[in-house]
Amino acid sequence: MKTDTSKKIIKFIKKNKHATAHQLVEYLSISQRAVFKQLKNLINKKVIYKSGLPPIVYYYLTDEQQIGLEIKISMKIKRVIDDNYYLISSAGEIKQGWDGFAYWCNKNNQKVDKTADDYIKIIKKYGQFKKNGLINGLKKIQNTFKDVYLDQLYYLDFYSIERFGKTKLGQQLLYAKQSQNIKLIRELSHGIKPKIDDIIKKNKIDSVGFIPPTVKREIQFMRELEKNLALKSKTISLIKLKTPVIVPQKTLSKLNDRVENAQKTIIVEKIASCKNILLIDDAVGSGATLNETAKQIKDKNICKGKVVGLSITGSFRGFDIISEV
Repeated sequence: MKTDTSKKIIKFIKKNKHATAHQLVEYLSISQRAVFKQLKNLINKKVIYKSGLPPIVYYYLTDEQQIGLEIKISMKIKRVIDDNYYLISSAGEIKQGWDGFAYWCNKNNQKVDKTADDYIKIIKKYGQFKKNGLINGLKKIQNTFKDVYLDQLYYLDFYSIERFGKTKLGQQLLYAKQSQNIKLIRELSHGIKPKIDDIIKKNKIDSVGFIPPTVKREIQFMRELEKNLALKSKTISLIKLKTPVIVPQKTLSKLNDRVENAQKTIIVEKIASCKNILLIDDAVGSGATLNETAKQIKDKNICKGKVVGLSITGSFRGFDIISEV
């Protein structure tokens, strides 16, 4: 019976291109509970997939090229892909791990097994820049600016890598900000919190500052990030000045324009002296914002020790502009 019901579901979806659970209940004349049980079983077998959120959810047949896809691949490679690969599709669906990777390969007409080997090589290439899960960005900023006021700069990951585009954090950051998705911001926050806690502990941070947003949004990413991280360190107040015309850093292509923008629009409020300060930003291109904020902190004698910069994502080469976020 189960097999017959599954076949009927597949036949109905194939004929109609998609189906809702309600349509299947009417077609099969069985209980809603029985239909959902069959749908769950077919999803687990990757015969079908669902799209949408309750109350409007549609079920589709998995692409024929993915059905029965059996690729001989080592568990080690699969584990790396499961840990690293993350994609938000053009339809707004989260595709991650091995299944997400296979989806991307099929969509782009790439051989899954060979592409998996290429992906591992690229992950290793960029992984060599990481030490204890962090990328040291200080040298890059020293090559960009004559005067550097940050004592250290870390990235949690690069924003994007060659061929495969945005990294897991790059994907999460872009769509968390663009869609103002609280659930996605929470997922990102909880994923990076252990590393931030470790940075605070190792650098003996007693105060944290979050770089304020420029563009007005109903849900501000940095504010939600601060709330979700719930760091125990005290927070220093960083203010973004309102100007007649809002000019986001990402729209400026010249380095001196970015420096001027940071100098004239971000204010560090004078507070009691701190030992070591951590400045957190979402994405670093040139590093002008973090560097100029660190300069203010030191000019105002707010910090007795060091100012450490941390960006969720950073660019790989020189003065790159991360314009999407």
